[in-house]
Amino acid sequence: MIQPIPLNKGLVAAASLLAMVAPAIALADEGPVLNSGDTAWMLTSTALVLFMTIPGLSLFYAGMVRSKNALSVMMQGFVITCLITVLWVVYLYALAFGTDVGGLIGNLDKAFHNGISFDTLKGTIPESVFSTFQLTFAIITPALIVGAFAERMKFSALLWFTALWATVVYAPVAHWVWGGGWLAGLGVMDFAGGTVVHINAGIAGLVAALVMGKRRGYPNTPIKPSNLVLTLVGAGMLWVGWFGFNAGSELAADGRAGMAMFVTQIATAAAALTWMFAEWLSHGKPSALGLASGAVAGLVAITPASGYVGPIGALAIGIAAGLGCYYAVVKVKRAFGYDDSLDAFGVHGVGGIIGALLTGVFADASFGGIGLAEGVTITGQVTTQFLGAAATMVYCGIATFIILKIVDAVIGLRVIDEEEEAGLDLSLHDEQGYNLGS
Repeated sequence: MIQPIPLNKGLVAAASLLAMVAPAIALADEGPVLNSGDTAWMLTSTALVLFMTIPGLSLFYAGMVRSKNALSVMMQGFVITCLITVLWVVYLYALAFGTDVGGLIGNLDKAFHNGISFDTLKGTIPESVFSTFQLTFAIITPALIVGAFAERMKFSALLWFTALWATVVYAPVAHWVWGGGWLAGLGVMDFAGGTVVHINAGIAGLVAALVMGKRRGYPNTPIKPSNLVLTLVGAGMLWVGWFGFNAGSELAADGRAGMAMFVTQIATAAAALTWMFAEWLSHGKPSALGLASGAVAGLVAITPASGYVGPIGALAIGIAAGLGCYYAVVKVKRAFGYDDSLDAFGVHGVGGIIGALLTGVFADASFGGIGLAEGVTITGQVTTQFLGAAATMVYCGIATFIILKIVDAVIGLRVIDEEEEAGLDLSLHDEQGYNLGS
């Protein structure tokens, strides 16, 4: 027989229980709470991703163009950073991450960052930090496109194209995948930007190269890189900065961020070696440019998968990216004859597609991945990944073509022949990247 609890003891027990659960109830009522560790990691990641564009990508590209265009390419990366920052504050953040409108775009409630203060949180970090982190992605994406039309676009045209493209293409696609849009609803997996950044930039670069036409003398006149030392330095900066790109996309300092960093290192090394050996077998000698290009291809391909796969998947994705991007740059570009100056499509577009599709394979737990959603098969997820990549490619391709044609009709896209022959450093900026004779 159960003995009744005396009233005074029952009150004591109830009070003790209430004391134990009260903090949890209060915490639940308070909502998200700032985590200083997560915030510190995201501040670091944000700086790393910005470091990827200036100076990383700028040096990477500057070393690959001719000396007469080196300064202009670096200036393009710098001015894109400035322009996108201002537009992000005014309305791009609102379009990408504002309240969803029909799965297509965010509303303008957060225009001019309205309602974001010192204590406004996004998860466990300040929303200001989240916005700055996402800003760095919005900066590097159009900066990547520069590689496709390097050495021939007007500076004024670059500014107009960048502003329009970020508004019409980048912000909507970012919302579709990361802002609660329709691709997120389909279950598309893109941890750090394989679709939003790399497929987007690669397709835009290919369209720009086709619309603008080839550089003077291409492919009959040798067009040699000005300084491959700069290119290797830039590639190294990209590699280091990419840890913020991928591991930072977890938005927390936790185990998944740690694994994202690990698989990024693995895939990058595997892709670099794969490209190097493929080139060695094909041409008899390995090249510094090939090694650097392979590393970037691995970085690109692991980006969408970085938060979902394990070491086995990272190795496979890296090898696939090294082979696929090498073939696209060395074989496909030559076969079709388009002038993608610095291989924006061959590395970022193709690498992004490879990574997006293989994310659906290696996210599965049987390959050491985080596991697919209940009831989702590898075949089903790969199909979803394909739909996400295809939708981005079609939308980006059409929109980019229209934007380029509008800019061309209004102010013209391309410098005149004399300016291109003299080099954009002197023609457009009255400066030189190299003054070796002075």
